[in-house]
Formats: sequence, C-alpha cells, structure tokens
Amino acid sequence: MTLNLCVLTPNRSVWNSEVNGIILPTNNGQIGVLPNHAPTATAVDIGILRIRLNDQWLTMALMGGFARIGNNAITILVNEAERGSDIDPQEAQKTLEIAEANLRKAEGKRQVIEANLALRRARTRVEASNTIS
Repeated sequence: MTLNLCVLTPNRSVWNSEVNGIILPTNNGQIGVLPNHAPTATAVDIGILRIRLNDQWLTMALMGGFARIGNNAITILVNEAERGSDIDPQEAQKTLEIAEANLRKAEGKRQVIEANLALRRARTRVEASNTIS
C-alpha cells in the first residue's frame, strides 16, 4: 500500500507521486506517515523531508509551510523545497559558511533573527545534500 505525496511551492510542483512513507519535520518534532495514517493538518518546520520510495530513502530540504494528511494522500505546501539530489554539496557548504559569518557579525535583534533563519536554511540544505540512501 502506498501514499500519494504532493510537495508544492508557490512557483512549482516539486514532487507528485506515490511513496511508501515519509518522515516530516514539523514545529513539534518529526512525524512518520505510513498508509492509513489518521487525518492531520500540521505546520511544517525548516528541515529535511525523508521519503521512503521502494527500498531507498530520498531527502528534500523544506523551508517551512503546512501539510495535510488524509485518505492516503499527503499535500505539503511550503515556501521553498529542493530535492537533496539537486543540491550541489559544495555550493551548499559555501552558503553555510557565509551564513555562519553573517551571524557572527550580526548586530541588533532583527539582524540576529534573520541571520539565524538563514543559518537554519543553509544547514538544512547541507544535510539534505549529504544524506546517503
């Protein structure tokens, strides 16, 4: 038995196919979703979506949004999403280093908050690009 997973951003459909299960990053921690999961709506945090497809795990970097689960279908609406296989690990690492430097030199509450958010996004992209199935 499978689930239909649909991951959408404001600009495009990132994923729309059958999967065996997922591990979803929510604001309250990670949740695993298998076929016949109870209907749920939840906020999605910045983090790694892990997708079980046949005998392998795939990753996707999610940048916050919402998810609706029900009737063996999962719809995830996020600000940004990027498949782990599409992320250049060297570029992601460079972006992480820049984000860390920006956090160190951030001044004022707003700059610190924005720098922390950029750092979380950069770490998520690095993690998604380095995950091995």
